[in-house]
Amino acid sequence: MTAPADITIVGAGIVGICCAAQLAEAGHAVTVVDRTGICEETSSGNAAALAFSDLLPLAQKGMMRNLPRWLADPLGPLAIPPAYLPKLLPWLWRFWRAGGPRHYEASLAAQAALMKLAETSWLELMDRSGTRKMLREDGSLEFYEGAAEFAAAQPGWDARARFGVEFRHLAGDEIAAFQPGLSPAFTHATFVPGWKTVADPKLLGQAVWAHAERKGARFVRAKVEGVGTEGGRSVVRLADGRVLSADALLIAAGAWSHLLARQLGDAIPLETERGYNTTLPPDAFDVRRQLIFSGHGFVITPLSTGLRVGGAVELGGLDRPPDYARSKAMLTKAARFLPGLRTEGGREWMGFRPSLPDSLPVIGQASRAPRVFYAFGHGHLGLTQAAATGRLVHDLVAGRPAVIDLSPFSPSRF
Repeated sequence: MTAPADITIVGAGIVGICCAAQLAEAGHAVTVVDRTGICEETSSGNAAALAFSDLLPLAQKGMMRNLPRWLADPLGPLAIPPAYLPKLLPWLWRFWRAGGPRHYEASLAAQAALMKLAETSWLELMDRSGTRKMLREDGSLEFYEGAAEFAAAQPGWDARARFGVEFRHLAGDEIAAFQPGLSPAFTHATFVPGWKTVADPKLLGQAVWAHAERKGARFVRAKVEGVGTEGGRSVVRLADGRVLSADALLIAAGAWSHLLARQLGDAIPLETERGYNTTLPPDAFDVRRQLIFSGHGFVITPLSTGLRVGGAVELGGLDRPPDYARSKAMLTKAARFLPGLRTEGGREWMGFRPSLPDSLPVIGQASRAPRVFYAFGHGHLGLTQAAATGRLVHDLVAGRPAVIDLSPFSPSRF
């Protein structure tokens, strides 16, 4: 499909918006459909990281090592509601297998290739959309409580080093120079200078959308009830009875994407990581850069709109009500780690991260509908990989070879 086409995108999160912007720049007539608005749901409350050095599959990032301890704490970094566990077991089995040696190197190489593309794609898109001023290049600090926890993290840093990630280990007084006011319980840290954040992820997404609109993209607020193909065209059926028809369709609906893919004959094992955070007033503490407490499963990010304390994983699907006790537990820990942190006046939030067992997204064509494309399942890395995904989708729609090997991201790999 080399000529400009009519393209419908289901999903106005950051991945869908970056795809829309790059397709509109190429002259395609783009319509984005979403039930709420531009970056109003999961993309509004993420941790604001452009985590280009975050190469390790989730199953390898201390997850399996810490799993028993975390599951023993109902408000810890990882929770699985007992009633949801039977439904989750097939996904957990795939997740466990993905962390094995046979799959590890392939996933690591695929993630590294996507991350390299992600960094260049974001910087180029920011320049074209006039959003570079929203980028922060302060690096990140990851903390460890004691020599044993620091030593356990070293294989991961060795793997990153093989792919050219720069970092510097810190100890003792060096840590305070990068982040004053930290609890002395954290004896070691790692500074990653290439780690970036954005001033506010929702505002960035909306600014990229404004660029897409200037290029001709349009937005339809509606709930999508069905997708399919008719007469060689892609169709989207809306809850209000309308039907949108286009040359091509992109499914970028985050945690709901697998439900639409199933209508097209593709069974993709996507699971929902429910993430929580609290955004405090901007003056709650002088945080210099994103702080990562990996042993506790959360981060603290200074935004232009506040100080965001968030993370944790609750594998609980799409329908359970939020458990904001998890946000409060993280905030209590944050106050212990940063003595003097003011915890009053915060806004609590919960969002749905669309996660696949091997920590790689799905980017490719539907198996039975060549004019339907998928771009979902980025897990914790949706913001980080959104611009690269948009570039790859543009290649797919144009019918030309992608700039990286897409086979590790194929919908059919499962």
